Amino acid sequence: MLISKLKRKENIAEYLIYMWQIEDQIRALNLDINLIDKHIISKYNHPEALKAEIKEWYENLILLMTNEGITKEGHLQITKNILSDLHNTHLYLLQTASEIKYQSLYYQAKTDLDALKQKTKKDGDIEACFQFLYGTMLLRLKGDKLKTGTEESLKKIASLIALLSKKHLDIEAGNSEIKL
Repeated sequence: MLISKLKRKENIAEYLIYMWQIEDQIRALNLDINLIDKHIISKYNHPEALKAEIKEWYENLILLMTNEGITKEGHLQITKNILSDLHNTHLYLLQTASEIKYQSLYYQAKTDLDALKQKTKKDGDIEACFQFLYGTMLLRLKGDKLKTGTEESLKKIASLIALLSKKHLDIEAGNSEIKL
């Protein structure tokens, strides 16, 4: 809960990947709040009142996941909405003449993106990017070494998503001449 709030304010891309990770953790613990409490919440070095808030946050996520029918796979609607917003920002940045840096990063990554979209069967560039970023994160967590080509793709795609995230948060905060 604390990390998600911070990431949501500071880096929308990290927030999205973090929330996907939380969804997977909840699934791994069988959507059981007692297991989540035992394996996650109890490990926090926070006052009991804050731990109670964190527990309530997890309970709400479990309820949302159950209500949205994503107990086995899939993503929360709130994360889908963010992904859609990021996709719209991406499309806007590609069409905005002053966004040369973003467009350059996109075209540097385009070949990799096209290959990813074929592999993942995803239509959108941004969804494919996030699937790739999340997948490589999981591989690293398992201790798997990424191939050289995958590392190179990761650098390009991570740079693109980092700039997209910054631009998107600037737009949300009203710190950009761009208005969506």
